[in-house]
Amino acid sequence: MELNQTEEAGHVILQPVGEVDLSTSPALRDAILAAIKAQDSVGVDLSQVDYMDSSGVATLVEGLKACADKKKFTLLTPSEPVMKVLKLARLDGLFRIQEQM
Repeated sequence: MELNQTEEAGHVILQPVGEVDLSTSPALRDAILAAIKAQDSVGVDLSQVDYMDSSGVATLVEGLKACADKKKFTLLTPSEPVMKVLKLARLDGLFRIQEQM
């Protein structure tokens, strides 16, 4: 997994590229938690993720919980494979999902 990060207008956008699985999700987790500490708004652009397993989903849930209703956590443009996993886990209604920040 490649992980890109951009900061603009008071928010951070993280963009993982490739697979988010047991071996790569810890890096995404660390980046999400660091971004949450640094900014009030964090977006995770999932448009370039072609595979996500349960550890990736757990990472996203942990990011959401870390915001504790004080910060904004958004999933941006989830790819079809990611949306399938979120819907299968019945988590698509839990997250704020949108096309852009």
